[in-house]
Amino acid sequence: MSAGLSPVLSRRGLLQGAGGLVVSFALSPAARAQQAAETPQLGDDLPGSLADAPFLDSWIQVDSTGSVTVFTGKAELGQGIATALQQIAAEELGLPFNALTMVTADTGRTANEGYTAGSHSMQDSGTAIRHAAAQVREILLGEAARQMGVPADQLRIEGGQVLAPGGNRRSFGGLVASGLSLHVEARPESKLTEPADFRVMGRPVPRTDIPAKVTGGAAYVQDLRLPGMLHARVVRPPSYGARLATLDSGAVEALPGVVKVVRDGDFLAVVAEQEFQAITAMRMLAAAAQWTESAELPDQARLPEALLALPARDFTILERYGATPSASGRTLEASYSRPYLLHGSVGPSCAVAQQEADGLLTVWTHTQGVYPDRRAIAEMLGRPPETVRCIQVEGSGCYGHNGADDAAADAALLAVALPGRPVRVQWMREQEHAWEPFGPAMVAKVRGTLDASGRVADWAYEVWSNTHSTRPGPAGSLLAARHMAKAFPAPAPRPLPQPEGGGDRNAIPLYGFASAQVVHHFLPDMPLRISALRSLGAQMNVFAIESFMDELALAAGADPVAFRLAHLQDPRARDVIAAAAETFGWDRGRPAGAGHGRGFGFARYKNLAAYCAVAAEVAVERETGAVRVPRVVAAVDTGQVVNPDGVRNQIEGAVLQSMSWTLYESVGFDRSRITSVDWSTYPILRFSAVPDSVEVRIIDRPGEPFLGCGETGQGPASAALANAIADAIGRRLRDLPLTAARVKAAAGE
Repeated sequence: MSAGLSPVLSRRGLLQGAGGLVVSFALSPAARAQQAAETPQLGDDLPGSLADAPFLDSWIQVDSTGSVTVFTGKAELGQGIATALQQIAAEELGLPFNALTMVTADTGRTANEGYTAGSHSMQDSGTAIRHAAAQVREILLGEAARQMGVPADQLRIEGGQVLAPGGNRRSFGGLVASGLSLHVEARPESKLTEPADFRVMGRPVPRTDIPAKVTGGAAYVQDLRLPGMLHARVVRPPSYGARLATLDSGAVEALPGVVKVVRDGDFLAVVAEQEFQAITAMRMLAAAAQWTESAELPDQARLPEALLALPARDFTILERYGATPSASGRTLEASYSRPYLLHGSVGPSCAVAQQEADGLLTVWTHTQGVYPDRRAIAEMLGRPPETVRCIQVEGSGCYGHNGADDAAADAALLAVALPGRPVRVQWMREQEHAWEPFGPAMVAKVRGTLDASGRVADWAYEVWSNTHSTRPGPAGSLLAARHMAKAFPAPAPRPLPQPEGGGDRNAIPLYGFASAQVVHHFLPDMPLRISALRSLGAQMNVFAIESFMDELALAAGADPVAFRLAHLQDPRARDVIAAAAETFGWDRGRPAGAGHGRGFGFARYKNLAAYCAVAAEVAVERETGAVRVPRVVAAVDTGQVVNPDGVRNQIEGAVLQSMSWTLYESVGFDRSRITSVDWSTYPILRFSAVPDSVEVRIIDRPGEPFLGCGETGQGPASAALANAIADAIGRRLRDLPLTAARVKAAAGE
């Protein structure tokens, strides 16, 4: 066994085939550091995540039977990346799509790719897998050429066979069985398949994660059932900072099926043989617990003012000075805000953990970062990380840092207290809504000056926001660790740096304004528990920027689409705007009918990922303020397209999620507790409100790098809806959500 390998994890990383054995292992942090030190010529020169895991068999493995396994450290969250990554590997290996097996994030088997976040899966893992598969293909061809005495350029691959002109052939499995090793360091350059020759990439392939979801199969971690599994429920405090004062658990411990009541400081849980027994015991335990509360939350009715009053650390992230605006220029100012937002996961968070006799703790979790979660759990338990294995299993709803990691910590803590049997922890709806980390509330202020020709001569933008990530890493990021008797402190909040940013993500406009300044007011104090929600600050910043662009266009007497194009030089940005406008029929003018309006929104996600433009039509019922969305058109440029159906899924999902955020969602709280603890107090988009039509136009860029598109549509969709509502009622609403009550009040003014 190689130095630095964990013997526990290596033993469980075996891929057994009928004719051979391939070892898949996870390197310890020390071993990864040693490996990096031993390969100084690689590092950043390697494409994608190969820079962090440079050996080809970290990504592609072939056993002696010819079975091919593809590994990614990224998690399938319902975004379809497992399908797209499998397409990439199949294309470069010359194999049919179904000839490969895909393994996603697992600390015992896959490379450490950090978090699945920020639309990085295709850019990082997709790029790594493509280059690794291409280099594995060349190694297989080279070995076959050597064995058959034929030049490699005369060979071709078909169905896992390397074929020579005279009928001679070698199978992938046979080449490996003859001693060929893929434990080879990757090279910076690869012989990639030309887009004109694609047979798998660029074509719609049905997503591999869908069948179980629509047939009632085991699709989610919530569906996971292991032999001898126990069921647990956690009793959460009633509010932030509450302390468990008194508890008499005797009656609960005597209930049928109850195996154990576990208390560690303010962490309180019950474990039972059956799930409903655990629920019954949890309710009785909650009634028996007495808490002292100390939370002081802001006044929700004055949330923007409360945020602006918090101490801030200011960062100027853009300063551009051009000509001084003339005195005749017209200046507009506006403020925008969004509330705290839930992830709104359909299934409350869940995890399963098992402590084995040999010391290995295995946790099945819907985390978006198995290695960071492993680190946090290990620190919480005071044990080496290599004695914890985290296996990602998709959860029923996520896209950000919801309660997944906390549920994993709960399960780990309880499994250690009851070694030998798997323990399943399922959160309740009210726990998910009250205790998950929310998407942060934000405030933005914008000032713009138009010159005599109607162009923007000066732009000033400020945004106030907490951090947008308190993900694991440190143990104190986990609820259970904070509530233990030996409590771990919450990690100090930090701003996420540009160019990607957090609260200031997409705060720098892509438009070429002559003079511009952008300031990020980072708020270290966090009145509510917050972390990453899909697109981080981009949704709010694009909503504000694109709303204000419409206000400026109106003041300039310009068409909103033409106004945007007049301030853009990036040809791909112009193409995506033109495509959305053309497909929508923007030149036909406003939709007919009282209360109907249209709106437009655009952004390049993080100013370095996919481009997206959205046009929307709305119909507003003035008597009630209800907003109906008959039609949405989106155009997207995500570079080289792997699965066009997957891209459409992502943009359609962005439109629906943004509709929900824009029209309905807001976390409710009083001065001490979260109050939006069910779907009646936290309304979301219903099926009846889904647009009649969502059309997605894809601009493919064959041969261009992958640009992640999972989070590119949220901001433009929110802006398009807000602009359409303003167009329909003749009044501008700037504070999200644009509820029916707010629309009605504005329409009546």
